[in-house]
Amino acid sequence: MSGAPRPAAHAGSFYPAEPDRLARQVRDQLVASAMSRVAAEPIPGEIVGLLVPHAGLVHSGPVAARAWEALAAATTAPTSVVVAGTNHYLSGLDAIAVWRDGPWHVPLGEQPIDEPLARQVAALGPPFAVSRPAHLADHSIEVQVPFLLTALPGTPFVPILPGGLAPDRLIEAGRRLGSLLAERRPAGERVAVVSSSDLAHYPRDAVARQLDERTLEPILGLDAEELVRRETGVRFGDVPGADCGLCGLEPVLLTMAAVRALGAGRGILLAHSTSADSPGGDPRRVVGYAAVAFVR
Repeated sequence: MSGAPRPAAHAGSFYPAEPDRLARQVRDQLVASAMSRVAAEPIPGEIVGLLVPHAGLVHSGPVAARAWEALAAATTAPTSVVVAGTNHYLSGLDAIAVWRDGPWHVPLGEQPIDEPLARQVAALGPPFAVSRPAHLADHSIEVQVPFLLTALPGTPFVPILPGGLAPDRLIEAGRRLGSLLAERRPAGERVAVVSSSDLAHYPRDAVARQLDERTLEPILGLDAEELVRRETGVRFGDVPGADCGLCGLEPVLLTMAAVRALGAGRGILLAHSTSADSPGGDPRRVVGYAAVAFVR
């Protein structure tokens, strides 16, 4: 039997609490994305994963929509989605928290959980572990749910939240997750792995764009070790004004390893912006946003 729903924690802050306003905002962003996709080169290969941003929808929504719309429009649509979030609020999380049952609620409705898959993911063992409390406060997965409900209606998902694990543990866990999902493909299951992370935090706009390009290079090349090296440099202060190049290094490393195990050979940059591009955005202190499709 399904567990209790996860209530919306950030309606009215990261996205509108009114269903009509939220539906209109998400729909408009997806339509704009579809129009840009028609004018762009077709995405070669099967999309097996995404990188999406997770700020307020007015800021990062147009970029996130580009990724979700591309996945929904793909020739091979996913039968399920694993969304790896960024842990913003829970210190001391030494695990990958799996939400095993109970739908996620937002003002547009409830997104169902792929409970059989969630149980299989949890059964992979440490560092995967079932935890409802770890998911209750964070916004990084919640802000993806309106896109899931609208772009991929009826497609169940599995929320996971990596804690502050060492890079090698995250990469190994990602390989195990990807191998599990690959084993399900002969039966016709196509599970996409999505990483929810923003990019550069708080340098001025010109610096953020340069830093984002530097951070995206190893992501697009699926080079986890190089990504760790570059991110370590940023966090030790080699980029003026930047706190980090990725606020969600953990879910990105996990996702890169998982999609590699699913056969992905590269990432394709679909969209990029900074908060300076948003209405009223301050170019003196920005956050970067990118949409990437990982393809096999």
